[in-house]
Amino acid sequence: MMIEVRITANLQKLIGGQRSVQGEGASVGELLDNLESRYPGFREQIVTDGQLHRFVNIYLNDEDIRFLDKLETAVKEGDTLSILPALAGGAGG
Repeated sequence: MMIEVRITANLQKLIGGQRSVQGEGASVGELLDNLESRYPGFREQIVTDGQLHRFVNIYLNDEDIRFLDKLETAVKEGDTLSILPALAGGAGG
């Protein structure tokens, strides 16, 4: 089953400049493993020691996977996974 994975600009260099790619897997973790097999170095930008990086957010159909089953969150045909770096900032004084 193919899942669309949308990637923000700062990670697109890891996947050949594409905005999105198709991947396979039964869970978010398996999907990331699939992408790693095609784009070496991709997974390490997202996951450390089996946990999602603190400053990376992954949404499955607009739901934050941290509030689901994290990397074990099941995916199915037609789902969209969005990988976004956390943004910080504010108004200067």
